[in-house]
Amino acid sequence: MEVEHRKTGGTLLNVLITGGAGYIGGTVAGVMMSAGQRVHICDNLCHARRSAVPEGADFIEGDISDRRAMEQLLRDRKIEAVLHFAALIEAGESMQHPEKYFSNNTASTLSLLQAMLAAGVNRLVFSSTAAVYGEPDSTPITEDAALRPTNPYGESKLLVEQMLVWLHRIHGMRYASLRYFNVAGAVAGRGEEHEPESHLIPLILDVALGRRNSVRIYGSDYPTPDGTCVRDYIHVRDLAEAHILALHALEQQSRMIYNLGNGRGFSVRQVVESARRVTGHLIPVEEAPRRPGDPAILVASSDKIARELGWRPAYPGLDEIVASAWEWHRRRYA
Repeated sequence: MEVEHRKTGGTLLNVLITGGAGYIGGTVAGVMMSAGQRVHICDNLCHARRSAVPEGADFIEGDISDRRAMEQLLRDRKIEAVLHFAALIEAGESMQHPEKYFSNNTASTLSLLQAMLAAGVNRLVFSSTAAVYGEPDSTPITEDAALRPTNPYGESKLLVEQMLVWLHRIHGMRYASLRYFNVAGAVAGRGEEHEPESHLIPLILDVALGRRNSVRIYGSDYPTPDGTCVRDYIHVRDLAEAHILALHALEQQSRMIYNLGNGRGFSVRQVVESARRVTGHLIPVEEAPRRPGDPAILVASSDKIARELGWRPAYPGLDEIVASAWEWHRRRYA
């Protein structure tokens, strides 16, 4: 599956992408560079490799928790806007080690924000999460839904959103907070990989490739049609386009909060069935108890960003998302 780039318009800025060696940050960087954007990437490589940095990007190995170093970087590169992806993202791990998530995701982001203020950089696109909602009262979830995280990961992101409200109010920081759901799929040369792997679609595809014997389903007694968790899956290229639209929209708007998703939910069992169709493999499953902190259903309403910025997912089908990931994974291990 070849995914095309869509023109998003707007003025080219001198941008810094934190976490730009990772899956999502690296995809956004690559899309921006293909449109002629000059991109600077800062990553501490704790969950990424130097080889994953898009070719042609200005790479700085560093940590956003180092406020003075970040301030110097912002000044030296004459950065005009920051797209902030650097974070720990495992909800399950956050239930075991919450202190890691508040340190890395919240405190380190505060250091970055302080560096931005000191360097006079006042545009931020923040990679938030649907985990800020917790167990929603209704679905699909809208941006004005109650914010009740059920795990420290979601709480660590919500604390950043709360800081941004005040930095906007007091210092005039312009920001877009993008709350997204399950990002998946692949683009040419880049797909989803974690060490150790914990995300559903790569785990399933590992079974199809013979790298694992089965995939584990955590919980089959949720209040959902088939008893397994329901999630909203969004193609990583669609997500990248939304970030670029939000960045350009900061020229006219000073504060934005958007959900990013398909507006459709798929259960764990449905994802497994999709992978069976796409790969032609049986993909055995193993049932396990629920994981603490996992909401039963998370499905987004993206009507607001569609209405205000004209964004809509170009690759909403679950099979096409899985197919793009499958193509990349097969090449990865060829």
